[in-house]
Amino acid sequence: MLKQSQRLKLLQKISPQQIQFIKLLQIPTSTMEQRIKEEIEKNPALEDEKMSVQEDEGEYSDLDRKDESEMSAEEKEAASQESSIDDYLMNDGYDYRTSLPSNNRDEEDEFEAPIVQMKSLYDQLTDQFALLKLTEREVIIGEHIIGSIDEDGYLRRPLKAMKHDMMFRYNLIADEEEIEAVLKRIQRFDPPGIGARSLQECLLLQLERKPPSEDIAIAHTVIHKYFDEFTKKHFTKLRSRLGITEEQLKLVYDIIVKLNPKPGESQTTVKHEYIIPDFILTHESGKVKIRLNSRNAPDLKVSRNYLNMYTEYKQINKAKGKKDTKVKETFDFVKSRIEAAQWFIDAIRQRQFTLLNTMEAIAAKQKEFFLSGGNEKKLRPMILKDIAEEINMDISTVSRVANSKYVQTEFGIYSLKFFFTEGIETEDGMVSNREVKKSLEEIIGGESKRKPLSDDKIAGMLKEKGYNIARRTVAKYREQLGIPVARLRKEV
Repeated sequence: MLKQSQRLKLLQKISPQQIQFIKLLQIPTSTMEQRIKEEIEKNPALEDEKMSVQEDEGEYSDLDRKDESEMSAEEKEAASQESSIDDYLMNDGYDYRTSLPSNNRDEEDEFEAPIVQMKSLYDQLTDQFALLKLTEREVIIGEHIIGSIDEDGYLRRPLKAMKHDMMFRYNLIADEEEIEAVLKRIQRFDPPGIGARSLQECLLLQLERKPPSEDIAIAHTVIHKYFDEFTKKHFTKLRSRLGITEEQLKLVYDIIVKLNPKPGESQTTVKHEYIIPDFILTHESGKVKIRLNSRNAPDLKVSRNYLNMYTEYKQINKAKGKKDTKVKETFDFVKSRIEAAQWFIDAIRQRQFTLLNTMEAIAAKQKEFFLSGGNEKKLRPMILKDIAEEINMDISTVSRVANSKYVQTEFGIYSLKFFFTEGIETEDGMVSNREVKKSLEEIIGGESKRKPLSDDKIAGMLKEKGYNIARRTVAKYREQLGIPVARLRKEV
């Protein structure tokens, strides 16, 4: 039996304009120029003002409209959209940067960052491989091996799996010994250590390329026979088993630690894009000043040709009573392109307003840090929610601003994420956990490398400084700073 029922649902929908704004908000300045170029190519109604012909923008006025009482609902909606464009025609502010103060402009902002490009690891290995005299089978095996080497320079895929790969992909039946024979030849390529299947093999391959000496021979023995003891830094055991002096062990240790654990890393394709700051921050007489970096951001406007077409086709469309399908389609297309251009310019304006608003709130919270010249101990505890409440925006909006955005100060460039830190309770009140991390680094930096401090001892020393944190918190901060445990900080 069929039943009829009513249900009330509350749905939240995001408009296309909001989606566009959200996407633009998370783009850093370094990629903004490309995004704008893409939009200009996609939408002929959007122009870079510098590239277009300057014309008189005051010649267009609003056109006669029907009395609203005579219009249908559909006509009213269409008229509303047309009215928006008509109002836009009367607006001289096509340039989205005009919404920013004049002191936000800087000639230096037009600097275009250089890009450094290097040959890829795969290309380098392929070039060396081409110099070998090989059979057709060996060429297939070698090319498959090179293609399986990762960006660190390791061959992490087992030979058995590679055997099956080649059987299905190339219809080639090769045993593991044949694959290993080709691998051994590739392992003689530069950079030394390439094609290793483990860290141990990687270090051994590099040692085999060193000029023979007693110290190199001992280093080879250490990695080959006592690799576990070496990685755990059991130096007393090593000296005993090798029968060498402490001085000899120190020389061997220095040889090994200078080897490259990731031989492919320095050879991988490099595309270093220098950081382009999104904000420029200065301070004078105890006041912090912020301006948006307008670098690589063209002045945008709606195309005058499209505005002319809009006015012309609107009159024709009105005269023919929308009966001419082709004229109506052309008019609708022109109108949609103008609206899209207007939305994009408005989204850019909104993006810049939000960026500036957020950065000003961050600067106000962290004023002492900026005035102190970057003293991390002056950082205040601050989370995304604090800024969101300050600027009356959603936490997700602040998160998008903080992500991949940078501020240039007189003492360095900082990621906005740097300023968001947890708070730690002390006798004098709340402090940033970055302050505690700085003190932790100082303690470890001043420890004896023969007898590194344990996490318990570090926790005790931090308590003496007024930071009442547990050993587990010390371990967590140490790991976040990339500092190994005491045993692995030990040196000969």
